[in-house]
Amino acid sequence: MARDANARTGGCHCGAVRFEVALSDGFNSIRRCTCSYCRMRGAVVVMAEMGGIRILEGEEMLTTYRFHSGAARHFFCSRCGIYTHHQRRSDQQLYAVNVACLNGVSPFDFLEVPVMDGVNHTSDTGKPTRRAGILCFIPAS
Repeated sequence: MARDANARTGGCHCGAVRFEVALSDGFNSIRRCTCSYCRMRGAVVVMAEMGGIRILEGEEMLTTYRFHSGAARHFFCSRCGIYTHHQRRSDQQLYAVNVACLNGVSPFDFLEVPVMDGVNHTSDTGKPTRRAGILCFIPAS
């Protein structure tokens, strides 16, 4: 994988799964979602194109979860349970990567994160995805 500003490494909490990723547009695609699964999972994600994620270690430790239409594939470590990434439902050529799994990155590094309306998913409504709001982090002084 080419080493550039969009190339990152990461992994799960226990270290069993390690990967490298080429972010599609840096952190410009950062977001959260309001669908039932994303709401409960609470992850902040950023996008990578198909082929943009390479598992370096622990591919056999990854397990998947699908729900509703079954189109999205959510990957997580079978040992520590951490969600690392998922293949998106609305664009299966994109993966959403958990920013908390990227080395040197925290979801709290972003003061504002757009929140997309996943309850009214474009694949269900036929309408463009709308922004539901903005998640704000205000550091304590």
